[in-house]
Amino acid sequence: MPALPSPRTPDPLAAPTLNWGVLGTGWIAERFIGSVRRHTRQRFAAVASRGAARAEEFAVRHDITRAYGSYEELVADGSVDVVYVATEHTAHLACARLALEAGKHVLVEKPLGIDAAQAAEIAQLASDRGLFCAEALWTFFLPRFDVVRQVLDSGMLGEVRSVLADMGEYFDPAGGHRILRADLAGGPAARPRHVPGVTGDVGAESGGDRPGFRRAASGGGERAGRTPC
Repeated sequence: MPALPSPRTPDPLAAPTLNWGVLGTGWIAERFIGSVRRHTRQRFAAVASRGAARAEEFAVRHDITRAYGSYEELVADGSVDVVYVATEHTAHLACARLALEAGKHVLVEKPLGIDAAQAAEIAQLASDRGLFCAEALWTFFLPRFDVVRQVLDSGMLGEVRSVLADMGEYFDPAGGHRILRADLAGGPAARPRHVPGVTGDVGAESGGDRPGFRRAASGGGERAGRTPC
C-alpha cells in the first residue's frame, strides 16, 4: 500500500495577527482563548457578557484589555477585527447577526445555528456584507483530516461505498448540563451530534457556495454548509 500523504495544514503561527472580541464568558470561551494563545499570534482585545461584573472578572483572569457589559458595546469597538461567538446555542443567530451588522468578521462556536434556516440566514447576511463567517468545528482543521481527504481524493482506497463510525459521550441526567436542556437547544431531538468525517448534512443546502460562509478544511479546501454538533 502506498505511504500516506503528508498533511497540508497551514502553520497557525503564520496567520496574520487580528484583534479578537469574545461574546460570552463560559467554559468554551476559556478553552478557545487558551488554545488560540498556545498555537497562534492572535490577540484578544475585548470580552463581553450580559453583566459587566462577569465580563470584568473574565477579562482580568484572562488578561484581556477591555470588558463590556453588553454585546452591543463590544461589536461597536473599532479595534476589534473579528468576533468569536461563545454564547449559548439559542443565542448564536442573534449574536452572529449583531456582529455582522456591525461590520465584523465572525467565528461562531458550533453549531452555527440551531437549524438550517438559521444557518442560511447567517450565511446570507455574511455574503451580503462581504464578511467572513465560519463555524468553529475544530476537528476539520486537524492534520489527520487533511490526510484522510487526500487519501479519499486520490482513490487509494478504491470506491468507498460505506463508512461505519460510532461516537458516544455520557452526561449525568442529574447534572443539569445544557446538552440535556431543550430550552437551550439540547436533548436528543433538538441537538444533532457530530457525524465523524461527514460534512454538510442538516445545513449543507443552506450555505451553498456563498462567499461569506465558509468552513476551511485542513489544507485550504473549503466546504460550505454546516455539520451538526
